[in-house]
Amino acid sequence: MTRTFTGPDGKARCHWCSVTEEYIAYHDREWGFPVAEDFRLFEKICLEGFQSGLSWRTILAKRENFRKTFKGFDYNKVARYTEKDVERLLQDAGIVRHRGKIEAVINNAKRARELVKQEGSLAAYFWRFEPASGPAAPQTVSTTAESVAMSKALRKLGWKFIGPTTVYAFMQAMGMVNDHAAGCEFRKKVAAARKKFRKPK
Repeated sequence: MTRTFTGPDGKARCHWCSVTEEYIAYHDREWGFPVAEDFRLFEKICLEGFQSGLSWRTILAKRENFRKTFKGFDYNKVARYTEKDVERLLQDAGIVRHRGKIEAVINNAKRARELVKQEGSLAAYFWRFEPASGPAAPQTVSTTAESVAMSKALRKLGWKFIGPTTVYAFMQAMGMVNDHAAGCEFRKKVAAARKKFRKPK
């Protein structure tokens, strides 16, 4: 069984969030709770791309700067960024200064606009890849058949920095799977939220 730890309030949580207080807040309020709002989904998939090769702690610490820099992850606005913006962002110490990842966000913003025009919303498209059930044992896999399928589908549409591992982390974060540890008190809360959630169509 995946390890848990007891927080300062006496509640059992997934062990990974014992690293920092910021993790606890993120774990308790966001991680695994279902999301259907397009800008939030775009933020999550972009930040998972930025996290590749880094710790989530680094990304979480810079998240407000990312939000400011990328206009609240409004893909309609980010899609208009130019090479001049890329050069500007490469000088911004408030975010991860990686040319490929910055360019990927701008590219993906353009692809997101195309996808919304085609499918109605990002949420409607992403949630099609929801697995029939979560992993047999929480936090034991980094990819699934569904994350591989979504990654391939998005890459075919021209998206970048969305490999199967990044996509699975996105699925965990946006509530497409409930990967909270079996002994985590928030697993039941996420399960209840998922039960009430109406999948976008």
